Amino acid sequence: MGELDGKVAIVTGSGRGIGRAIALALASKGADVVVNVSKSVEEMNRVVKEIKDLGRKAIGIVADVSRMSEAEKLIKETIGSLGKVDILVNNAGIARPAMCYKITEEEWSSVINVNLTGTLNCIRAVAPHMIERRTGKIINIASIAGRDGMIGNINYAASKAGIFGLTKTAAKELARYGITVNAVAPGFIETAMTEWLKEPKFQEKYIPRIPLGRIGKPEEVAALVVFLASDKSNYITGEIIALDGGLVMI
Repeated sequence: MGELDGKVAIVTGSGRGIGRAIALALASKGADVVVNVSKSVEEMNRVVKEIKDLGRKAIGIVADVSRMSEAEKLIKETIGSLGKVDILVNNAGIARPAMCYKITEEEWSSVINVNLTGTLNCIRAVAPHMIERRTGKIINIASIAGRDGMIGNINYAASKAGIFGLTKTAAKELARYGITVNAVAPGFIETAMTEWLKEPKFQEKYIPRIPLGRIGKPEEVAALVVFLASDKSNYITGEIIALDGGLVMI
């Protein structure tokens, strides 16, 4: 018996990277999983197959969560296919590096719309269902950039800082219905988004700032998400949990 047997989970932005690792980890613990992407159908189908190979149910749903109508479609189709939503992992996110004095309106709004508004849209869409059932786990993927800031990523850092406030407020508003809301704030994790970290000049700059001496793995983020999705975390809500190897940013 897996600790998530009988549960249905949605993981947004789960075609690759951290989202894929989370989807597979939830499935490995017994959950049926909805894999969501906004565009990458081939990646989505690959992850769906990987989950089915683990013996769990899986469906793929293409939806751009930055649009409320698409977030509502994601929740409606999940309930229609799998009957319910027990776990929502808001992982969908993009980065468009820009300095505060050079950033364009489009560079700002595109990142805020996906990372922050997309998270809110999915919570808004799933909340009535979870409230009716008086149970649910919502896990938002933030970033230590939201805590510390990050040079050249004013839009990304602002979006992730917004997730901090969103998480704490939603946790207070939904607690009375038996719904917990928490966030994971990763540091540097091995994904396509952090390929630049492999360059020697960035290794020399950032690795010494990590007491554990390495960047993290997507599976390590996924393990924390599994814990927050399980009954072991039933008395935890409104928390922002850093997973950064002790990273000290400047």
